[in-house]
Order: sequence, then structure tokens, then C-alpha cells
Amino acid sequence: MESTDQVPNARARLHHQPCAACRMLRRRCDNNCVLSPYFPPEEIENFAGVHKVFGASNIIKMIQMVEETNRDDAVKSIVYEATARVRDPVYGCAGIIFHLQKMVSELNSQLETVTAQVMEIQVQRDKLLSLFMNINVDDHHNLEFDDTNSNSTAITTTQWSLDPLFDGCTTSIYDDSFQF
Repeated sequence: MESTDQVPNARARLHHQPCAACRMLRRRCDNNCVLSPYFPPEEIENFAGVHKVFGASNIIKMIQMVEETNRDDAVKSIVYEATARVRDPVYGCAGIIFHLQKMVSELNSQLETVTAQVMEIQVQRDKLLSLFMNINVDDHHNLEFDDTNSNSTAITTTQWSLDPLFDGCTTSIYDDSFQF
């Protein structure tokens, strides 16, 4: 019976693929491999970049210094830093950070400009609305009635409206005669 229990374990060992780190370093990958949870066999490019920048023993030391709950995030950070260093050997991550800070600064400047423009447009809109309201009130006080014909009344009005699809104002002046 012991021999049958050992056969599945032997088969499992035969089918176990080494992690990307052990595969690249050409060493045996066992169950105690520190790097295997973070560098699966299909991610050999990630480990190659990390190994080129930091070296395998330094990677293992860095991973072991971090608590197990944070190791996954630490490895992602290490891979990101190594990838940035391979792309930009002089600045690495610092170059990316500087670039992003510059973009944030430019976007803040654009936001301030647009906010000032919006405020200016709102002030203009408020002035126009105030002007229109005054004109509209004056028109209601100055309605003209034509008393020449007792059966008809001519009313001249000015209609002001704001078109929500057009930020400008439209006016339509009409002269209608109503028969009462």
C-alpha cells in the first residue's frame, strides 16, 4: 500500500513545472521555493527583467523581509520598478513619476483656466438673464391696446427664451392680433 501512495506523489513531481525563476536559473524548483508563488512558469520575461536589475538572491532577500500578506504587492512593485529601470536605465521609476507629476501640473493649470472661463460665462449669463428679465417686465407694463375696434385687441409682445441646446439667447418678436 505504501508503494501506491508514493506513485501519485512521484507523478506529481514529474509533472510539476519549475517556476520562471528556477527555470531561468536552471535549478530544481521544490515546494519550498520562495519565488514560485510570484513567478509562475509562463512569466519568465517578468523574472528576467527583475533578475537583470536586482539579482536572484536580492529578490529572495527582499521578499523574505516583507510580511507574507504583503508579498504579492511587494513583488508587483519589484516587477514594475525593474521594468521601468530596463526601459529607462538612467531614471527608472523616477522618470515615470516626474512625467506624471508634470502631467498633473499641466492638467491643474488647464483646470484652473477652464474653471475661470466657466465662471466668466456664468457671470455673463447672469447679466443677460437679469437684462432679459428687466426687458420682459417692461414689456408687460407697456402692452398696447388698440381700442379702435371694440371687438379686437392688438397686443404686441416680445418673447425671450433660452434654448437649452444653445448657450446663447434667442428672441422672437411677433405682432399678433387676437379677436375677442
